[in-house]
Formats: sequence, structure tokens, C-alpha cells
Amino acid sequence: MEEQNPGSKKERTENHLVESAETSESGTVQTTDIKTHYIRRGDGPPIVFIHGMAMSAIQWESQMETLSNEYTTVAYDVRGHGYTGGSDRESYTMELYAADLDALLTTLDIEDPVLCGLSMGGCIAQMYAATYPEKVAGLVVSDTFTAAPLPLTGRLIFANLRFFGLLDRFVRYTTLNRFQTWVGNRMSPGVAGDGVTVQRLMEKAPRISHREFVKIANSMARFPRSDLDASQITTPTLVMHGENLPAVLQDMHRRLAEGLINADIEFTVVPDAGHASNIDNPDFFSATVQEFLSRITLTRSQRF
Repeated sequence: MEEQNPGSKKERTENHLVESAETSESGTVQTTDIKTHYIRRGDGPPIVFIHGMAMSAIQWESQMETLSNEYTTVAYDVRGHGYTGGSDRESYTMELYAADLDALLTTLDIEDPVLCGLSMGGCIAQMYAATYPEKVAGLVVSDTFTAAPLPLTGRLIFANLRFFGLLDRFVRYTTLNRFQTWVGNRMSPGVAGDGVTVQRLMEKAPRISHREFVKIANSMARFPRSDLDASQITTPTLVMHGENLPAVLQDMHRRLAEGLINADIEFTVVPDAGHASNIDNPDFFSATVQEFLSRITLTRSQRF
């Protein structure tokens, strides 16, 4: 699938992508064994956004709008999601998602990006930065998880993901999310944040098939037992989470920061936010990321 900007001035014939005079581009490119859908806007140092489970690139609309005046902003649909869609592979892993991302960056000629991932996107960003540390200028992870032994409450969260994958055969994931949001906000007010917007964005994206949803859910459930070594991440890293995130998930962020022993760490709590802090408090989230990007850009300019 491709999207075209009516004001386009330049076309790439091979991949049928379109670039506008305002340096706005969207389309699909071949990455490993799939075609990945992406959106690119702006000009300047690159930042690449990676969405959460069952979401899509449009999760980052507010951040792209804010940051594209100074930066090249890229968001894409992870394998199994959005306009990228699924594949014939029997299972997915964070390593596979990271390989897809590497192929996307290579094809789009994006070098030394800052990666910004939320929830599942944060897991992918961690895996990429640990696998290709020399290719990353900075890392932003928010409302995400850590690859480490978990307490019982943490193990139950990931077991619940597998259950959701199986249950999706009978009750679609969009309905499950609406129910989970309702329950979450009653058990812990604010934990679901702006659930209305999250639900709208989830339903706006192309529907994920049951087969794909199971593979996606299982890839998340396996992440705590993955081979990710956070000590391999050497790039400046901003760790964030919403202030209303459950205590067990907040603890995961502290443990993640403690494991980043070879990276310069910044830690920020996003006020008035739950699990999707870039949506719950977009102004604070975007401003914090922009300040982080400015410091990285300044450090790199002083180095060279």
C-alpha cells in the first residue's frame, strides 16, 4: 500500500514513494521479507518513532508535528501492524523486529538516528540499540518493559498478554482494549490515561488478523526472557514513564535504568499520564524529547 501527497514534486520509481516540496513522504519499502509502511517528515537530524502493540505509526502524529520543524521525523508500522501487515513467519521476536528496523533505516538512508519507542516500541528500540550500538545516536524509551527476571505481578502481566492473544479469536483486540481500559481506570484511576484517543487510534488503523495478533502478543510475552543485554546499550538514553503507571511497571523502568551501566541515563516521570504518555500528555512528552534531542545535537557538534 502506498500513500501520496497531492503536492508532490519528486517520485521514486522503484518503491513508488512520493516526496513533497515540504519534505513529507510516505509509502512502503522492502525490509527483509516484508514491505514496511512508513511516514517521513521534516529535515535535520533523524528521530525514528516505534509504536506500541496493536497501534500504528499514527500514534506519533503529535510528536512528528512538533519536531519536524527541526528534525527528520520517521514513524513506521511494525511487522504485523498497520499498512505493513503480516507475514508467513510462524512467530515473531524482538530480534526480528530489530532486523526489520535496521533494513528500513538502511533503505531510507537514515544514519545515526535517535530511536523513540513506547511500550512494545520501547522493547524494539532497546533490542536495536543493544544489537547495533554503533548505529544509534540516542535512545528514548517510555512506558516500556525490561528483559529481566520478574516478580509474580510482572509475570502475570506478560501471561495476560498470551491470554489476550488466545481470547482475540472470540473477542477482537479492540474490544478487549476498551474493556481493559475501563477496568484499569476503576482499579487504578489514571492508569489508562487518554483511553478515548488510544482506542480511536487503534480502531483507525488497519485491523490486525487473529493470527498476527497472536504472534505479536507472544513476542511481547517472551521479551522478559530474551537475550537482550542492556549493558550493550552505550548511547545516551532517556527513560520515561507516566506517573499513573502501576507500581510494578514503574519498577521495571527503574530496573531498566539500573541495567544501562554503559549509557548516560536521564529519567523523567510524565505528569498526568498513564501507559501511553505520548498521547496522555503530548505537550510535555514532545518538549522533553525535544530537549533531549537538542542536548544530543549539541554534544555531537562539539565533538566534530
